[in-house]
Parts: sequence; structure tokens; C-alpha cells
Amino acid sequence: MKRARRPPRLWPVVLSLMLAMLLTVVPMPETLEDYRPQWVALAIVFWCLALPLRVGVFWAFGAGLALDILTGSLLGEHALSLSVLAYLTGMLRSGILLFPLWQQAFFIWLLLLVERLLSLWVIGATGQPMPPLSYWSSTFGSLLVWPWLFLVLRIIGRRIGSH
Repeated sequence: MKRARRPPRLWPVVLSLMLAMLLTVVPMPETLEDYRPQWVALAIVFWCLALPLRVGVFWAFGAGLALDILTGSLLGEHALSLSVLAYLTGMLRSGILLFPLWQQAFFIWLLLLVERLLSLWVIGATGQPMPPLSYWSSTFGSLLVWPWLFLVLRIIGRRIGSH
């Protein structure tokens, strides 16, 4: 008789998002601050790729609201951009996963550029001052971190989520 497959546990998702939020606000040297990876966005992308039926736009919206509160940004700014990011990741999932990890990083980088563009649109629409050109630098830090983050979260997801 076949055993019913249990749905994956979601606490690794919650734990990784909480850690990503912590990494978003932890102090860094001023010279590296502009290159701080978009930790929450990367975590959302990973879980949308790994658990597409369980993690998606609603998770991204909730994480975005939490990030808005944590960083003191306009309420809904990150919620909107992370929701669109999760939607696009879900739509492009099968294509992204076909490529080797280093090529995936460039697709993820393009998605993160869209996320930054949406945040920039919200900033402009609300009359806030435009950020400097270094606003885009965080996408490069994210590009470099993605392969390592993917491997670590995949190991954690397999080991913790399956028990």
C-alpha cells in the first residue's frame, strides 16, 4: 500500500525569511552597505522556486509588509514589489530551473532589477526624493550571493523539511 506523501513543512520558510529580515537590518561597513544583497527578495525567490504550490504571492506580500514595517519604508512598497517578484518567479519557474546555477543567477538578477524598478516607481509616485545611482548596487550583491544561498537553502529545505 502506498504511503500518502506529507506536504512540506513551512517552518523552514518562516525561519529563512526571519533570518533574511535580520540580515537586511544588521549593520554593515559603510563601504559595503550599497552592495547589501536583497535578502528577503532572494529568500522569496528561492521558496517560490522550491515550493511553488505552497509559497507564492501571498507569502511575498506578507514578507513585504513585515519588511516595510521593519525598515520604516512606505507601507506597501516592498509588499507590492515582492508580490510582483513572486508572481514573475512563479511564471518563469520552469525556465529558470532548466539552467545551471550560475545562469540562474543572471535570471534572478533580472527579476531583482524589476523589483527595484517597482520600488523606484513607488518612491517616485509618492513624491519621495529619488535615490542615488547606488540604489541599483544591491542587485549586484544579490547576483553574487544567489548561488550560495540557493545551495544552503536547498540543503536546509531537504533536511529539515522532510523530517
